[in-house]
Amino acid sequence: MPTAYITHPSCARHQMGSWHPECPERLSAIDDQLHTARLFDFLSHHDAPAVERSQLLRVHDAAYIDAVEAASPREGFRALDPDTSMNPFSLDAARHAAGGAVRAVDLVMRGEVRNAFVSCRPPGHHATRNQAMGFCIFNNVAVAAAHALAAHGLERVAIVDFDVHHGNGTEDIFSEEPRVMLCSTFQHPFYPHSGADTVNPHIVNVPLPAGTTGGPYREAFSARILPRLEAFAPQMLFFSAGFDGHREDDMAQFGLVEADYIWITERVMDVAARHAGGRIVSVLEGGYALSALGRSVAAHIRTLADL
Repeated sequence: MPTAYITHPSCARHQMGSWHPECPERLSAIDDQLHTARLFDFLSHHDAPAVERSQLLRVHDAAYIDAVEAASPREGFRALDPDTSMNPFSLDAARHAAGGAVRAVDLVMRGEVRNAFVSCRPPGHHATRNQAMGFCIFNNVAVAAAHALAAHGLERVAIVDFDVHHGNGTEDIFSEEPRVMLCSTFQHPFYPHSGADTVNPHIVNVPLPAGTTGGPYREAFSARILPRLEAFAPQMLFFSAGFDGHREDDMAQFGLVEADYIWITERVMDVAARHAGGRIVSVLEGGYALSALGRSVAAHIRTLADL
């Protein structure tokens, strides 16, 4: 079975200003590299549908969804937090980004594809139950995980967040939901200045110092995340796939490279093969050095697709 590649044209129309690092060119950089690497034609391509309100309500408060919809501007920009704003197309993009993650779950669970990558924006893992932040409006991976539980009857799912920033929004949403294990590696101390002190049996946070390179990262992942995933035995796995820990990305101070993202992908695929029938959905988060982002996503997808 192929790997699904899910995106939508609306996701390239969301902008937060010409200066903003979370820009439409991120998606074209990924597409360009998939073509260059001759991967594009081997993938199963799907348009991301708009998310349903009932699907958002599994992870976001109704008042928050209403506030986001009311904030959508007819022209110009409107700030949701100091780092996150909307233009007239942002609400549509956010709905399709979350809907793409839901579509990915459905495709994988129905056995139509072996796994899926959701190439949509805005990203999601900083969005809490009732707050937009850190470039994120709706928490796409949380919407997907909740959908797997509610619509497909799964009892245990796990999210592996390798973005360089802590997935604080995902933790906020699932802190009282033991059916969801969240494993998050992140630079600390660093934005959003959370996660290092979490004590929760199903939240596995691994703060790492600035300057962390592939060797120490792999050691920490092997020692602190893989055993917990094995013990949890998830029936489906999700990636919050942020590539801003790449050594070329000046958003942070990690020193990861493409080979490290391949390694992470392979280790989680091994867990999925043993416990989840290979079921994986990967959802794009960060990554702002365009060349490094495209190369890293291509390496990640090549590994998922076993090409």
